[in-house]
Amino acid sequence: MEETKPPIANGAVVNKEVEGETPSGSTMEAQEFDAKMTGHLLRKLDWHLIPFMSLIYLLCFLDRTNIGNARLDNLEQDLGLTGLQYNDCLAILFPFYISAEIPSNMMMKRMRPSIWITFIMVCWSACMIGQGFVKNYQGLMAARVFLGLFEGGLFPGVNYYIMNWYRPHECGFRMALFFSAATLAGAFGGILARGIAEMNGVGGLSAWSWIFVLEGLLSILVSFSAYWAIYDGPSSATFLTPVERHEVERRLAIDNGHLSNDFNVNYVWQAIADWKIYIHMLICMAGFCPVYSFSLFLPTIIKNMGYSANNAQLMSVPPYVFACIFTIAASWFADRYRQRGAFLLGSQLVAILGFALLAGSDSPTVQYTGTVFAAIGIYPQIPLGLAWNGSNIGGNLKRGTGLAMQVMGGNCGGIIASYVYLTRDGPRYITGHSILIGFIGMAFFLTLFMTTWCRRENARRDSIMREMGPRELTEEQKLLEKELADDASWFRYTL
Repeated sequence: MEETKPPIANGAVVNKEVEGETPSGSTMEAQEFDAKMTGHLLRKLDWHLIPFMSLIYLLCFLDRTNIGNARLDNLEQDLGLTGLQYNDCLAILFPFYISAEIPSNMMMKRMRPSIWITFIMVCWSACMIGQGFVKNYQGLMAARVFLGLFEGGLFPGVNYYIMNWYRPHECGFRMALFFSAATLAGAFGGILARGIAEMNGVGGLSAWSWIFVLEGLLSILVSFSAYWAIYDGPSSATFLTPVERHEVERRLAIDNGHLSNDFNVNYVWQAIADWKIYIHMLICMAGFCPVYSFSLFLPTIIKNMGYSANNAQLMSVPPYVFACIFTIAASWFADRYRQRGAFLLGSQLVAILGFALLAGSDSPTVQYTGTVFAAIGIYPQIPLGLAWNGSNIGGNLKRGTGLAMQVMGGNCGGIIASYVYLTRDGPRYITGHSILIGFIGMAFFLTLFMTTWCRRENARRDSIMREMGPRELTEEQKLLEKELADDASWFRYTL
């Protein structure tokens, strides 16, 4: 949502600032924050919020996708997997992952984030450890079901959490920092898997078992500190002074205007009925499909270029390093220029180039270059798309529901991704690369449509406002607009 609004947007909020009243109702002496003080406040928030959330997501993504590394250490042979059974074990996680997302965000609103996130993290870590002791196809399927059920709430929950601390035009960069942990998980996972391969046979367990057990133990150790490391909200943040807490709440109130923050199921239904969120769900699905395909199958793709299993684990690291850099840079520039759609379109074109190189050449050098371009193009799409959708949804609960819906749509791409690269299509996987080009192409045209629609809708609302002239809303009109979310007359969409 744009920073500047017509006078009717923040009449009530301006009065609170003058009186020195916080959005939560307490009174205190008002203090003007200049650009330098605001920058200091944002850095303080970044330091206390983003690193631990990024660490949690790194472990979550690592636990979800390390099965791709385990595959190179005889997972299929030891468990007797044949045909599409390996792909089935990948896919079974996502329906349960998806089903947990909206309820989890509602629990984030109802409960304290420090309690809820700690709970789901302990549970998925235990599932990860248990996955290291499965003996057959049925056991692996069961472990993946529970892993998906408990991991499903983290990604939408943390994105919703970030939007309760920062203004919309500041969220993209923070979401990118958080999501860049997924790229680090890919790099770290390859290095870790190469080292763990030397433990094959220790304690009677295969190397793939140790990958699951050790990474699960790492997650559960971190989860024990999560309750104390996660701050529930600005009003109770002990690392902020009272003046800083007031300023964080004031800044959030500027963009929220007089929209409702109440826990009311009507706002959930508003999100479910909003066609724009479904467009973003499709864009997110077309983004997550190549992300999951890439993370689950990159070691296999690189091995089929002619590398040994151990070297393939190590060669999977550089694409993720480049992806991390470009994911953070793209969102930083998008936040600075407040143009998310344009950067999303650029990322999609780069991703198409990468998969075209993979599909169009049998040269290992060209193919490996393709993996780098693919990584650079696919990973920035997720934080860009989430920040874009989140900033264009009005109202706290509707935003939380809409983000959960978007991630639900995105993770439907994980189900598809599980079957994109089939053994019978190796070693080139031309069919799989072509499928991903098609999905990214669909996302490109949907992104172009939404960018155009938002620009025209903003122009239409500006025209209406000019015709009506400046005016102050009555209490009845404010009460009516409180329920309108992003349909409120003053609301403007981020492009």
